[in-house]
Amino acid sequence: MSYVFIVNKTKGTNLGNADVANSFFSRFKGLMMVKKLEMGLILKLPSDRSRRASGIHMFFMRIPLDVVFADSDKKVVDTVTLDPWTTYTPVAPARYVIELEIGKIAESNTEIGDELDFACESA
Repeated sequence: MSYVFIVNKTKGTNLGNADVANSFFSRFKGLMMVKKLEMGLILKLPSDRSRRASGIHMFFMRIPLDVVFADSDKKVVDTVTLDPWTTYTPVAPARYVIELEIGKIAESNTEIGDELDFACESA
């Protein structure tokens, strides 16, 4: 996985650090069984899946998460806070699913339409 720093370019705020899960296994494992979130996780979906709204699940999760969905241009298409053992389908197709510590969406004032940047991305 690659390490990145997520910036909300529209608001000039930071969403924090994250690993990039861009392989099948790293996306599959995600943050399952994590007791405390040290760093966020960006699930980079294959381009063929980003054409349709891909749902996510919180099965085997131990903590709630803030989740930001962004399209291939890194424009926010949906945001949500999810509890463990729930499912969610975004309102629009997403290429990136960004799982963050709860409260990061409000703290960064991130909203639908905001543009994000992943500094130091090597994926």
